[in-house]
Amino acid sequence: MKIRKGDYGYISRQKLTRFLKTILFFLLPLAFFIVGYVLNNGDRMNIYTVIAIVGCIPACMSAVGMIMMWMRKPMRRELYEEISSHAGDVAMAYELYLTTRDKNLFLDAVAVCGEYVTAYADRDVPHGDLAFMEEHIRKTLRADHLKATVKIFDRSQKKTFLERLDTLRERLAEFDGAAAANFRPHEKYPELTRSQVIRHILLAISL
Repeated sequence: MKIRKGDYGYISRQKLTRFLKTILFFLLPLAFFIVGYVLNNGDRMNIYTVIAIVGCIPACMSAVGMIMMWMRKPMRRELYEEISSHAGDVAMAYELYLTTRDKNLFLDAVAVCGEYVTAYADRDVPHGDLAFMEEHIRKTLRADHLKATVKIFDRSQKKTFLERLDTLRERLAEFDGAAAANFRPHEKYPELTRSQVIRHILLAISL
């Protein structure tokens, strides 16, 4: 089964995938250099060398992405099973690494239910960093004309996060016409619900 961004196991899969891609990207310019070296009887001053040098640019960019991914610690299996058991049918995204110019934050799990975005980081995070990333998410959603209540919990608030998940699951199960405004399709993406649109936006701003 293909593991996509937002699925559990994405970080581990990307570590391997990006490693293999980086090796391939470096092997291609190396092959061009060797071919040119052989065809020109040991003379490195040829067009193949130029192609090899230019070919190192995407290889280096791939290496940067690989290093950034290797610095991330995957979500623990036990934590995933615990959270998913509370989430039920709530739209979830796992292992999201949010980056900004000022701060970065790894979110082990994000739940989206209507106008509510609830996330969890399995580490101790300064309150200021949590507030900064909450506002970053709100601003990003407002840019797409989506208003949302955003709350991020750290390890010290794990019990509260799980209780919030239970509440969202129950709210989703009790969904009726009175709450339709929170779940109706987005005007730009009529094939998606509001929760799905918000989830896609969160995936788009994550590594």
